[in-house]
Amino acid sequence: MTFPKRLKFATLLLSLALSARAGWAQSETPANSDLSAGLMYELLVAEISATNGDASSAYQFMLDAAQKSRSDQLFERAVEIALRARVGDSALQAAQAWSRTNPASQDATRYLLQILIGLNKLPETVEPIKRDLARLPAPERAAAIGLVPRYYLRSSDKKLAVKVVEQAMAPELGNPATGPAAYAAIGTMRLLASDAEGALDAAHKGAVLNMRAEEPVQLALALMEPRLPAAEALVRAHLQAGARPEMHMAYVRKLLDATRYDDATAEVLKINATTPDFAEAWLVRGSIALQNKDTDQAKTALDTFVRLRLEANSRNHTAAENDRALTQAYFLQADLAEQNRQPDEALRLLTLIETPQDALRVQVRRAVIVAHQGKLDEARALIRNAPESVPEDTRTKISAEAQLLRDNKQFQQVYVFLQEAVQRNPEDVDLRYDLAMAAEKLDKIDEMEKLLRQVIADKPDYQHAYNALGYSLADRKLRLPEARELIQKALEFSPDDPYILDSLGWVEFRSGNLDQALHILEGAFHSRPDAEIAAHLGEVLWSMGRREQARGIWNDGLAQNPVNDTLLDTIKRLSPP
Repeated sequence: MTFPKRLKFATLLLSLALSARAGWAQSETPANSDLSAGLMYELLVAEISATNGDASSAYQFMLDAAQKSRSDQLFERAVEIALRARVGDSALQAAQAWSRTNPASQDATRYLLQILIGLNKLPETVEPIKRDLARLPAPERAAAIGLVPRYYLRSSDKKLAVKVVEQAMAPELGNPATGPAAYAAIGTMRLLASDAEGALDAAHKGAVLNMRAEEPVQLALALMEPRLPAAEALVRAHLQAGARPEMHMAYVRKLLDATRYDDATAEVLKINATTPDFAEAWLVRGSIALQNKDTDQAKTALDTFVRLRLEANSRNHTAAENDRALTQAYFLQADLAEQNRQPDEALRLLTLIETPQDALRVQVRRAVIVAHQGKLDEARALIRNAPESVPEDTRTKISAEAQLLRDNKQFQQVYVFLQEAVQRNPEDVDLRYDLAMAAEKLDKIDEMEKLLRQVIADKPDYQHAYNALGYSLADRKLRLPEARELIQKALEFSPDDPYILDSLGWVEFRSGNLDQALHILEGAFHSRPDAEIAAHLGEVLWSMGRREQARGIWNDGLAQNPVNDTLLDTIKRLSPP
């Protein structure tokens, strides 16, 4: 429970008074002069002055009381009074007095650093950092070094901050126990100053000092990108030297972020082989296998993860409903069971998820499974009757029911349903966008355009509206120059979005610019091998006479989504059996 400041200090005053009273009861002279009646008077006057808005008097009385009592709480209160009054120099004076009086106080150092940085007195932060680190044993010092860059996140002069941290870390750079953390701190500051090369150099020096240290490798992981191949080389060298499985998993997550699924799978397989009891790797392996439609491997991996996790939870007395990873595994197992045409098993697995925050998600998944059994009305009822724990759940339920109708090709029902939803929520631009897409499915192009232009007028940065309108015009060979302008506007907000690039490629194809269309669509498909992008790329190749390549791309798209309408229609139209 958090108490208001006034109550905190009332409690503190009472505590001091009781302590003083206890001392007076034992002797005619107070046992501790710091708790004298004079000190109590100063504290009361300070708080009364603060309440009456006289920050200057409150600060002076509180700082004097803090120095007499050597109390961390009173020093902190003096600093806060000055900060609230926006008198930075007074806050600095109090923090410096606090640090001199109680040099071992981490709170004193923290306040001092924050105030110095806020006053843009960065060079003066060097000595407090050195002093604070010097008093700590090596393991604690390495951890404290890792926190140093956080102080400078809001510094306006990042280059000067780099120099300051380099000076503060200088005593540690030759120490194998703390040097790697120091180099990592310097590298982090260089990265904040947009000096990726310098950050990588610091990570390399830290790794050379101690190849088994993790701090430089964590920095190298943050630096991993195609233009800095040496960062990944440093990470791999550390992993090959016998790193903890957690570091291997950090590398896997970076590979997944870069959509390097094959490399991520290979790394996960190594973890499974060398550390078979490391549960997280089995969950990632199962997730990748499920994405790749390898149902046998997915089942083995997910079953293994669940077994290991339940055993660990039993040992640690951890409730299953508090385990987010286990919840995710049950969802994946339910997806797998549904893919294997085992709806009853999928529903059973969903009953294992007991987390209140996932109740709506569970109900939506149940509805999808029931709809696949041909019970659409029952599925819609499941969504409508689902519990709502936060206001956003109402909107989630609308989206889920609309998607359920779309998946079952009930386009007229989707349109009517969303019309009613928009009438109830006229300010919701997302709902109006969804209604526009429903109108497009029914070939109500004028209404679609009207709705999308309303969305753009109300929210000029709504990139999906520009893209949808541009694509719809291009797909119908209408106003192609305008379609291109709309899609290019969408790309201004999201330059690398593969779906918007797909739209641009399609408008170039409709305009007869086959080479340009091919170049754009190949890039989009490489970035996101989606079924609809495959349909468009294949059609461009087909039009250029490269029909075997077209069929190959279409097959790749079918592997991703064998029921995509756009892809199936394209294949049927151009390459009938």
